Amino acid sequence: MRILHTSDWHVGVTLKGRPRLDEQRAVFAQLADIVREERPDLVIVAGDLYDTAAPSSAAQKVLYSTLSALRQTGAEVVAIAGNHDNGPGLEALREWAHAAGIHLRGRIGKASDHIVTGTTESGERWRLAALPFVSQRYAVRAAELFELSVADAESAYADHLRRMVSALTQGFGADEVNLICGHLTVVGGKVGGGEREVHTVADYAVPAAIFPASTGYVALGHLHKAQKIEGPCPIRYSGGPLAVDFGEEDHQPSVTIVDVTNDTPARIREVPLTAAVPLQTVRGNLGQLAEAAESGIDERAWLRVFVTEPARAGLRSEVADLFPRAVQIHIDPVLRADATKPKERRSGRSPGELFGEYLTENGHDDPAVAALFGELYEATQTVAAED
Repeated sequence: MRILHTSDWHVGVTLKGRPRLDEQRAVFAQLADIVREERPDLVIVAGDLYDTAAPSSAAQKVLYSTLSALRQTGAEVVAIAGNHDNGPGLEALREWAHAAGIHLRGRIGKASDHIVTGTTESGERWRLAALPFVSQRYAVRAAELFELSVADAESAYADHLRRMVSALTQGFGADEVNLICGHLTVVGGKVGGGEREVHTVADYAVPAAIFPASTGYVALGHLHKAQKIEGPCPIRYSGGPLAVDFGEEDHQPSVTIVDVTNDTPARIREVPLTAAVPLQTVRGNLGQLAEAAESGIDERAWLRVFVTEPARAGLRSEVADLFPRAVQIHIDPVLRADATKPKERRSGRSPGELFGEYLTENGHDDPAVAALFGELYEATQTVAAED
């Protein structure tokens, strides 16, 4: 059978306040094209469908239309909740999704609730254990946390996940393709930026050994960097379909295609998502940035710019004119006052003098800024007197 594995869609994500739904629509349209071309029997979306637990109506429309488009290709579709999702909210849609031919799992229930089975057109049977994100608060009872040390609490979480996976995989047999999908951190996985750190620290890491060797493929979500995990069976993070922040700008968004049978090893390859808008960081002084603006900048990219010269009035505006698609501009002066120099006394000095000293100490010695401060200070003092 053939599987298309994707995850961490983060529908509705913004970049420094800029909406990205149009970007996501383009990426998901390409994803649907890939599904039509590759003709997988099964599409797995391994969690973090939304970027927030309270998605906008526009984000919900994008998600439902995308899942429906994938299902209309003829592929079976399985989607699970991640740590960014409202698990109970997605679970409430389970019956609706089932009617649409989509297998949706939002939160933990009975073990039997998380088993999805099917048969490909060629008659190959498959069994999938679908495990949504499990928080430590849910996995470890409060009474146990009160009595255990930190190390014991971490062990209890991993052990709890091991027991859950064991229960879910009890029915794995040799005559069908055995699959697992989950949204979790596995030891050895590399964090690529964008993930919520609280859910990727050691408290939430589980060993790859929890997955049985009888598993044909483990489709994971949560870590945004596409990567293989060493373990007793094929284990992989597909990575996200677009970079959600600048910590992921070196990622090539992709989906994973898996060909596997019940008695042959999984063959895995990546298919890039070229519709994803890249993120790029640019550094330099104003002259260097002007040269970069002429060449070396992807015209589609969202930019983060570091200006390596002292701040002055109007500098940020000049940089913004050079890079209309800059969503972050950091003035990063290379000239700093000597930190070992004794600071001058402050008592008895005027606000203008103190502000001027602050500018000098931080490499922002600009007469225009100092003059503007003086005007603003005078205006505020005048208003205070009138009041």
